[in-house]
Amino acid sequence: MMFRPVGGAGGRRRFLGGLLAAAAAGSAAGPMAGGGTAQAARPRPRPRSRGGAVLAVAERQIGVPYSWGGGDRLGASLGYCEDGNGYLDGVCKGETTIGFDCSGLTLYCWYAGTGGAVQLGHYTVAQFHRGTPVERVNLAPGDLLFFSRSDAPLHHVGLYAGGNAMIHAAHTGTLVARLENVFQDPVFGPQYVGAVRPGG
Repeated sequence: MMFRPVGGAGGRRRFLGGLLAAAAAGSAAGPMAGGGTAQAARPRPRPRSRGGAVLAVAERQIGVPYSWGGGDRLGASLGYCEDGNGYLDGVCKGETTIGFDCSGLTLYCWYAGTGGAVQLGHYTVAQFHRGTPVERVNLAPGDLLFFSRSDAPLHHVGLYAGGNAMIHAAHTGTLVARLENVFQDPVFGPQYVGAVRPGG
């Protein structure tokens, strides 16, 4: 609908002046032509990054038990015992513990945090090859951190939590935890071999 002010130039000035005054007085929330309602412009909240959403899922898993082979797209699950893994003091804990192993945790967090857009395999080596390598100076929350030993190449993965911290499922008998100063940690620091940012 088009408004045509009447009364020549003076009428147009009064009409425009009235519109500006109404907006300045806060009447922008009133009804508009066409039945809509004008609303004052508000800054939109900044959308959370994909990695930030993944990290939020990981933070909610802190305290869940480690279970060798445990974890899938639906969350924590029973694990199993194999080749010495999943045992604690000679007792198989994997088959009776609902939880996550390291790659089960990361695959669940990335799946849940991206609404299913990113699906990782349940194997550390497969996850290492599923994304873009990231230099340590460019790490962002949610990036996958990988660790290796001479007797166990790419044996462990965790989620970067920002501030040089990592959330991970370490081994049988532990709980999902946040490890501060991971790069200075006496166990994991020397084993760090790189990071990957999964894509989808």
